[in-house]
Amino acid sequence: MGIVHSSTVDATCDEVFAWHSRPGALHRLLPPWQPMSAISESPSLADGQAMLGLPGGLRWRAQHRADEFDPPHRFVDERITDGARELPAVLSGPWRHEHEFAAEPGGQTTRMTDRVHTAVPAVALRSTFAFRHRQVADDLARHRQAREAGLVPLTIAVTGASGMVGQQLTAFLTTGGHRVIRLVRARTDAADERTWDPHVPAADLLNGVDAVIHLAGAPIAGRFTDAHKAQVRDSRVGPTRRLTEVAAAAADGPSVFVSASAIGYYGHNQPGKTLTETDPPGDDFLAAVVRDWEGAAAADAAGLRCVQVRTGIVQSPLGGVLRVQRPLFAAGLGGRLGSGRQVLSWIDLDDLIDVYHRALYDDRLTGPVNATSPEPVTGSQYANTLGQVLHRPTLLPVPALGPSLILGRQGARELALADQHVQPSALLQINHRFRRPALRTSLRHQLGKA
Repeated sequence: MGIVHSSTVDATCDEVFAWHSRPGALHRLLPPWQPMSAISESPSLADGQAMLGLPGGLRWRAQHRADEFDPPHRFVDERITDGARELPAVLSGPWRHEHEFAAEPGGQTTRMTDRVHTAVPAVALRSTFAFRHRQVADDLARHRQAREAGLVPLTIAVTGASGMVGQQLTAFLTTGGHRVIRLVRARTDAADERTWDPHVPAADLLNGVDAVIHLAGAPIAGRFTDAHKAQVRDSRVGPTRRLTEVAAAAADGPSVFVSASAIGYYGHNQPGKTLTETDPPGDDFLAAVVRDWEGAAAADAAGLRCVQVRTGIVQSPLGGVLRVQRPLFAAGLGGRLGSGRQVLSWIDLDDLIDVYHRALYDDRLTGPVNATSPEPVTGSQYANTLGQVLHRPTLLPVPALGPSLILGRQGARELALADQHVQPSALLQINHRFRRPALRTSLRHQLGKA
């Protein structure tokens, strides 16, 4: 029982081991389709402990073994039990995980091997470890590309770090050797956090920071009532303007300001058009919000290189559309939304992280950047692909009335049923390589079906 999974990573043993030892590794290694969360990471691979959260408030605690710690070639952890909430995990039997790293001939590549001794059969673990190895290899490749382009370790301030994108982005950055300072609203004394008041940010908030990634904003999904629309707008435009002003005036402050944005800029009803960064804004509510949001983040004249990441529909079961649709499709109750002819411009979560990362160091990216796959799909194609990945039929189309019941008529029109064929022209012009440009590949990776 258990599993042995091995692959070759295009990085040295020192690089692979260092990646595993840094904060964020556990977040990057946890499969997004599994009901687990990282509660606390181990401060040391030599003798620390890590804690995972399971459904129902249960816990999984792993203890690293000091007597088997051999950097950069090996570390070992075992599940231990300390408290009633950890007892149910014992029902799966023992768990011992050996992580091994061996240099391949020439020393520039590494054989990475996971050996897990457990009663759980290999067939139940194979997708998990295939995912983990892909994440390590892909992340290290992106960090190597950045180093070759001249990127050095940075201090990066991030707002919205607790959200789906923020958690994975900050984990990616810290495993790459960068220091992340989370800007939080609560009072904090933590070394890597600073208190941020979106309405009156402190003048010294960004002193000593090399770059800012601004992700914060109220969720857009919801019924488009007057109160909801005001919250969507007010949580973005004013706070972004004030944060940009503080960044521009900071002593020894950032030179790059990367702000979240959205393809809602183009308007929801754009049939038959191919939209790029040079196209004008639409004329609906979201288009007006995004236009003003981007305007608040455009401070190049103040000495900052500003990038606005116009994000498509993010694919991850951790949140967004896929989190809602996955259980329905898994139960065989899925189907296209509305007519199915509308074009969906989407992006894999890891590809979105790569866009933010590249914006930090590639001076050719400035102003709006479309963060979408170069291969958009129609609503029908999306439903059929998701059904095929999950091996389920897609025979139950959802009429336009369905989203309207949840989002209201305006929300359904501008979100669920939007027709936008958006191309990432700014990225394609610099030969940016997407990890998963095809929807099927993205869904298989994100759902453990690769």
